[in-house]
Amino acid sequence: MSSPSKRILFISNGHGEDNHSSYVIETLLQLYPNLELAAMPIVGEGNAYRRLNIPIIGPTQNMPSGGFSYINRLRLLTDLKAGLVGLTWQQLQAVWQYAPSCDLIMATGDTVSQGFAYSTGYPYVSFISCLSALYEGTLKVGPFIGTFLRSPRCLGVFTRDPYTAKDLKQQGIGKALFGGIPSLDKLQPTGKDLQLKADSPMVALLPGSRLPEAVRNFKLQLNLMLEIVKVISPEKIQFRAALVPKLMKELTTIADSEGWECEDNKLSYKTEQGRVEVICYSDAFNDILHNCTLMLGMAGLAVDQGIALGKPVIQVPGEGPQFTYEFAEAQTRLIGSCAQTIGTGPATSETLKEAAKCVAKTVADKAYLKECETEGKERFGPPGASERIAEFLLFNLRVNN
Repeated sequence: MSSPSKRILFISNGHGEDNHSSYVIETLLQLYPNLELAAMPIVGEGNAYRRLNIPIIGPTQNMPSGGFSYINRLRLLTDLKAGLVGLTWQQLQAVWQYAPSCDLIMATGDTVSQGFAYSTGYPYVSFISCLSALYEGTLKVGPFIGTFLRSPRCLGVFTRDPYTAKDLKQQGIGKALFGGIPSLDKLQPTGKDLQLKADSPMVALLPGSRLPEAVRNFKLQLNLMLEIVKVISPEKIQFRAALVPKLMKELTTIADSEGWECEDNKLSYKTEQGRVEVICYSDAFNDILHNCTLMLGMAGLAVDQGIALGKPVIQVPGEGPQFTYEFAEAQTRLIGSCAQTIGTGPATSETLKEAAKCVAKTVADKAYLKECETEGKERFGPPGASERIAEFLLFNLRVNN
């Protein structure tokens, strides 16, 4: 006679948080296929869950801020006009209605998702994936999240980096545990042929995943490439772009608007220094990260993953809503010496010239590149987050996997 299935509800408030949870879910189902899983993504459509066919228990909606109203409070007003309060109330009611049928709840994200889990009155596991003591040297545990994390119903508090787990324990939260970044577990190279020259440094372009912002970011990076080849010969550097499929479909339009030529997945531009080109992929993210010398990053989680592999990043702020100077500056504090942010506002032509010089200096600095290899890996700890978190959930479900 088979044992009755156990049910876990995943609550997350952010696209990156949805992704973290989805990797944990994949590992959970490998270890114990008999689980019933459901999700409540508070921000966006929850596509990471939908890809895995995980039932979503309440309403979802993309808001104008894209979930980044905390960066610019004016964007919160646009979300409020779009019905944020009503949506959140409906989501909260859906969680309250569903929670009594669950054996366990996992909340991934900051105060909002943790508050949702706490409000059910049932046991939950916290993964504060977007919070880190690395930003300020210590994690400021305010009264709300402090209540949620210290609650006896909170069975464990997973952190994204070892430093934060240690910091929380020093603040008296003994249940803090190093989790890590679940997506690192899937970051193995696939052997994709990137058409690389063995003797030249490779720069990875990471413009982000949300359109239309990613289109603006990519255009900015193309302009930056034109400045880079003024200080490094096009023959001595190569560029590869990791783009989401929706952005790949826009390549011809982007090339036409910026004066580049587009042939299949390759964009090229004839300069006085020679022809500069970037080969773009929607299916080679892992390989591009593993093979690059440095990243031109205008993204969040994608940059973190590269840093964890020991790759430095040069950041040029865009117009947002996600990748603004405020976001880049916070990212720099999280990443430390592996990040260099150029400019203090949306990039100008002068910003791009300065960034180009920074790229030239960085790819030639062997000592710095070596230092980033060590620093990045230490900062985010070893891979294995999905399994660490999945095993903890199974232990608290008391199942024999």
